[in-house]
Amino acid sequence: MEWQVYLDKFIASGGKNLIRYALFAGIPYFIFYVLFQSKTFRMKIQQKVPKAKDVRREVLYSLSSIVVFSIISMFTFHMIQSGQSALYGDMTEFGQVYFWLSIPMLIILHDAWFYWTHRAMHWKPLFKYVHLVHHKSTDPTPWAAFSFHPFEAIIQGAYFPLLVLIIPVHPAAVLTWILYQFALNVGGHLGFEVFPKGFTKHKVFRWHNTATHHNMHHKYFSCNYSLYFNVWDRLMGTNHPKYDETFEEVCARRAGTSESVNSQAA
Repeated sequence: MEWQVYLDKFIASGGKNLIRYALFAGIPYFIFYVLFQSKTFRMKIQQKVPKAKDVRREVLYSLSSIVVFSIISMFTFHMIQSGQSALYGDMTEFGQVYFWLSIPMLIILHDAWFYWTHRAMHWKPLFKYVHLVHHKSTDPTPWAAFSFHPFEAIIQGAYFPLLVLIIPVHPAAVLTWILYQFALNVGGHLGFEVFPKGFTKHKVFRWHNTATHHNMHHKYFSCNYSLYFNVWDRLMGTNHPKYDETFEEVCARRAGTSESVNSQAA
């Protein structure tokens, strides 16, 4: 029966997303917050330990987001089955060059989608009803990566089905983007800074975001809206004015030299 096919797709998509979420969020959480917390605490951007109730909220809302994403996957499957998408399965159809270029294309377009939808969700009439759930994590853990209100989950999940309506992409390129998206999203919510001193001022690396960048968004709300790259925030002037300074302070604390840096800043 046709409904059984779609139900199977929903279950399969939910299972895959659940496994990815458990691995990508669970492993760093266990390493940084459980196993080596005493040794890594100097790397903690905000020097406090998350409360258990906050972690539970992040997990529960992330699970609800996985349900929403699975429904969207089922809808996308219907588009593919009915020939309404530009998804292609034969690698030779567009060639290897296009395939490898399509991966950064997916990432760059998603970065733009995220920045502008994210800024829109901070519009006061929308914020309370769409984005407030995510911002209840003022000091997020990796479990907050998909801690969305269902409305926000729909907005974030809509990127892919809208994209494949018009742009040809191969499933392998899609999977690569999904894994990249999981890794960077969890990294942004890690709560610990792992990049080296000087990263945000490097002529190349400064265009890539850090855990400090997104952590400051959760702390201050009205800045640092971008996801993967620090391009839109720089172009639109929405980086927090003390982003570089805060990043260096965290790096100095991690190296055990925070006192000297603070005295220089003063």
